[in-house]
Amino acid sequence: MRQQQQPELQSLSFEERLELLVDQEWLDRQNRRLARLLKEAKFRVAACMEDVDYQHPRGLDRTVMRSLAACQWVEYGQHILIAGPTGVGKTFIACALGNAACRHGYTVRYYRVPRLLAELATARVDGSLRRILNTLARTDVLILDDWGLAPISVAESRDLLEVIDDRTQARSTVIASQLPIETWHSVIGDATVADAILDRLVHGAHKLNLKGESMRKIANLHHGLALPSHRHFAPSPQCHRAGRMKSETAVDLDQNRWSA
Repeated sequence: MRQQQQPELQSLSFEERLELLVDQEWLDRQNRRLARLLKEAKFRVAACMEDVDYQHPRGLDRTVMRSLAACQWVEYGQHILIAGPTGVGKTFIACALGNAACRHGYTVRYYRVPRLLAELATARVDGSLRRILNTLARTDVLILDDWGLAPISVAESRDLLEVIDDRTQARSTVIASQLPIETWHSVIGDATVADAILDRLVHGAHKLNLKGESMRKIANLHHGLALPSHRHFAPSPQCHRAGRMKSETAVDLDQNRWSA
């Protein structure tokens, strides 16, 4: 039907038109898969690597970020640790890395650490803990935001160790925290468990130590008005276009159709 609405395609041979149909079907399936991965990830903000701001100095290296966008760290089961003051863009970068992973076909899940710990505590009571742990263990990229926002109790630290241990050398974890990485040990209630958790996370991880002023504050000054939280994180059209995969021989038969 869509080919019949494109007069310029009528001159193509049957084989060429069939090839276009196959390419379009492949493209549609890839878009549906990407849309599903993005929905399941439950990102806190809509972000992509193309929208990372390098104009304001935050200690970000464009070359390093471009390398991380290729997602080889996911393939090798490596971790990324992001630390920096409030508002500097940790959540945005963590979600942008997760978005890149989705676009490479990996499964991603975003959690705020307090909420994850609360869910694990509830699951331990109702008997669903093993099911949740198995789901987290199978997730290619687990994003843990607001690490160390509140002290982690002894019981919570043991649940957290279960999550981290299941992923060691097999799956990747992205952690964002307001605290410097060297102070993470002090917020975990059990020192022995803290040693085990950080041993699995820190060694060999990619570390992004951000600095500078709050990006929200900069945006407010730039626009001269009070913007809602995360307003400057709205993804650009380029971010949406980058998620769409297309064969070199495919013809876009419907310019307005993109489910992702």
